[in-house]
Amino acid sequence: MVAIEELIKTFLDHLKFERRLSVHTQTAYSKDLSDWSRFLSKEMDVTLISQVNPSFIRSWLASLREAGVTPRSIIRKISALKSFYKFLLRSRVVSASPMTQISSPKMGKSLPVFIKEDEAVALGELVAVASEDWKGMNTRLLITLFYYTGMRLSELINLKDQQVELNRAQLKVLGKGNKERILPLHADVIQLIHEYIAQRNERFQEKDPFLLLTEKGKKMYPRYAWQLVNQILAAATTVQKKSPHVLRHSFATHLLNNGADLNAVKELLGHSSLAATQVYTHNTIEKLKEVHKKAHPRS
Repeated sequence: MVAIEELIKTFLDHLKFERRLSVHTQTAYSKDLSDWSRFLSKEMDVTLISQVNPSFIRSWLASLREAGVTPRSIIRKISALKSFYKFLLRSRVVSASPMTQISSPKMGKSLPVFIKEDEAVALGELVAVASEDWKGMNTRLLITLFYYTGMRLSELINLKDQQVELNRAQLKVLGKGNKERILPLHADVIQLIHEYIAQRNERFQEKDPFLLLTEKGKKMYPRYAWQLVNQILAAATTVQKKSPHVLRHSFATHLLNNGADLNAVKELLGHSSLAATQVYTHNTIEKLKEVHKKAHPRS
């Protein structure tokens, strides 16, 4: 008779040491599975994995909906449970998974938010004149790297000097699942990184071994980077959502709008499937519709 909490701990160790998932992903799994375990213990008096059945899981999901949890979050929690039970099946802890009888709620697809190409130009001009102090330099390099490479926030703040190969005009990025990919660097970006590193090395005698550092010479943390991006997007663009991911969306959308191959954009973004990249073709299609409407004699 195996306790659920004990199995969750074993599963989280598996994610950390064998699958080597990011800390963010591990935390999400831990929270979702702990919430589920607490519900079973408190509401169903269930603490052993052998006692769990599909009706208990449906009751938990129903309680989440009643509490106003979004469909997206519920889908994530279902995914966490499915992964947990797959692990238990492989480990032969259970012989069947109750998740085969659980269906995910349907959720409408939301289109990615991106800035317009003329806004990208204005954004570049704004960060260029606002880089007199260290926070300004950080803002300029953050915006530039996000928009020119399409990196994720976690990839950028974890970027070390050894991954920056300026002589080869490229970056080596560790993405999801610890997968490495190569990102090309534009000449303007290379020059900016040279300037940043020179100022950084002069400013900090003792520093963390990462490319981007805060005013204290410490590794940049997500909230710091998010705030810098939020402030500059608010000043130079009209987008409602103002996060680093908006710049990643803009990178992909602008490449496709200007004729880039979908598979090439997939590789640059580090997507595991082409379906994840195809969401960015929406704007290309809308642009074609607009051209057709304006140019076709029967429109």
